[in-house]
Amino acid sequence: MNTKVKIKCSNTNTMHEYPSGTTLYEVYNDIKPQLSSSVLAAIVNNELKELSYELYNPKIVEFIDISHPDGMRTYIRSLTFLLQVAVKNVLPNHRLSVQHSVSKGLYCEITNGKQMLEISEINELETYMKGLVTKDLKFTKTKMPTSEAIELFLNSGYNEKALLLETRGKFFTSVYWLADVPDHFYGPLAPSTGYLKKFGLSTYYQGVLLMFPKPDKPDVLQEYVIQNKMLQIFCEHKEWNEILGSKSIGNINKDIQSGRAANLIQIAEALHEKKYARIADRIVEKKSQIAFISGPSSSGKTTSAKRIAVQLQVAKKCPHIIELDNYFVNRKDTPKDEHGEYDFESLHAIDIELFNSHLNDLLEGKEVNIPRFDFISGTRKFYDNDIIKMNETDILIIEGIHGLNPELITVPEDRIFRIYASALTSVSVDENNRIPTTDNRLIRRIIRDAATRGYSATDTIRRWQSVRRGEDRNIFPYQENADIMFNSSLIYELCVLRKYVEPLLRKVSPSAPEHVEALRLLKFIGYFENIDAKDEETVPPTSVLREFIGKSSFIY
Repeated sequence: MNTKVKIKCSNTNTMHEYPSGTTLYEVYNDIKPQLSSSVLAAIVNNELKELSYELYNPKIVEFIDISHPDGMRTYIRSLTFLLQVAVKNVLPNHRLSVQHSVSKGLYCEITNGKQMLEISEINELETYMKGLVTKDLKFTKTKMPTSEAIELFLNSGYNEKALLLETRGKFFTSVYWLADVPDHFYGPLAPSTGYLKKFGLSTYYQGVLLMFPKPDKPDVLQEYVIQNKMLQIFCEHKEWNEILGSKSIGNINKDIQSGRAANLIQIAEALHEKKYARIADRIVEKKSQIAFISGPSSSGKTTSAKRIAVQLQVAKKCPHIIELDNYFVNRKDTPKDEHGEYDFESLHAIDIELFNSHLNDLLEGKEVNIPRFDFISGTRKFYDNDIIKMNETDILIIEGIHGLNPELITVPEDRIFRIYASALTSVSVDENNRIPTTDNRLIRRIIRDAATRGYSATDTIRRWQSVRRGEDRNIFPYQENADIMFNSSLIYELCVLRKYVEPLLRKVSPSAPEHVEALRLLKFIGYFENIDAKDEETVPPTSVLREFIGKSSFIY
């Protein structure tokens, strides 16, 4: 007897019946829902699935394309595999390393001991990739005992991939194939190479930049953006990770399993301390009277401001920390976004006139009563104990997301020092899989929101795309204006954060749309070895990490 399964397609809001075992790809071809571009994957009962997934029970299905965040991840993931196969066949003596998201693309290094590829070699790679797209080769997936997968990757020269699987401790592992090339991913791939029609490959620094389409315009590549300072920070931390022998998750897991967690923590924290001291020295050398510190959500701005203040005191300066949020306009005057909601991340949510008036008065040696914004009443308030007057040793540290926006201030540039802080994760999953920096920050924020604001992981995930849109508008376009960039990520931190975030993510209801993202983060964080409580105690009370897990010696 051929049983049937009921399927509701949320794209069309229609019900359908199919024989048990029908694939998502077959369902899509039958229903043909209207998407802005080619279907790449599907969300099935709030779980992300490949189109080869077979249906045996009633399901609610949403087909997604590149306009969906998970669709974009699927496209980029598949595209890196395409590049990997091209390198293996065109430049068989070279190794591909997918490293960082920068300049609206992925920075990759392809080396065999030479510093850079020739333009002709890059063109040959791109031509070969386009040939693979034309052939429309299928991406396939097999499951095998992890011991066999480890041997497979070792024989293929993927030592970091093998080490990751060895330290992860799972009995079975999914291995993806394109032609005869294996790989391992923690998310789905497109059905075939024919779905990857739009991409670009160009020379960049000591490697190449892999470009991909815009989510809202799948036939147009992302515009190249110069981010030299950002790349320098990534490269600096890559060098440190290589010195430590901890450039991938497997290396870090091995260190922890071997009892070297405390040493890893000490070195990472010492590097942060050294960087904070250098920032303070730069401020003093430039004779700046105002230091702006900006960065995206959960980048550790508050702790960074406090630690820079400490280092300035060591340099015989008197720092005053001012939060830009205290200069919010009154709630009734806050601009609204396209949905009619208050846009607190807009530059014009700040009383720019009052802020500049206070800055200029302070620089002229006048007393200023710094406001405090009352988020409950939505109004500014003034208190007698918030009066500041600057002398020649005083320095203002102003923390806020608009600190790098030139439209914020009218103060002379020679009096200003700008700092950009973000958690720029420099550790990789393995040779060909990077860790998005946004994942690091989202995990930090989920933990902090739960501890300090009473928000569930569901609440935080639901707000995250709105937060990211605000960052794209108000922060990232100005990051290269910084005099110096600070990477607040710590090589060991996700091994600490795992035990805090997993219980929160598991509470996300399977019926909630946010369950898709919760499952993705659970799978990702599951690659990391837990740092035990004894080693966690060695995390200093001044660490950026303490801003999120508690027991900080700073007052927030």
